Amino acid sequence: MVKILYKPLGLAFGALGGVVAGALFKRLWALLGHEKEAPQATDRDRSWNEVLAAAALHGAVFALVKAAVDRGGAVGTRRLTGSWPD
Repeated sequence: MVKILYKPLGLAFGALGGVVAGALFKRLWALLGHEKEAPQATDRDRSWNEVLAAAALHGAVFALVKAAVDRGGAVGTRRLTGSWPD
């Protein structure tokens, strides 16, 4: 029963985590002194270094938020139900 309830909640929290990660990335990119928008890979006016740095930061932020959301969901499920979701 725990698995049945955990899956839809995990999807909802994952979607919310994606929104949070996107906002966090934009804020970090601006805070690091770059323009408001991160460069796209096909932006001809940006250097390789800037495009790859933006992609690396973007990936790191999303991975961090995903891990935090997944771990928090598992811990919360264990606290509520007494069992760890597998």
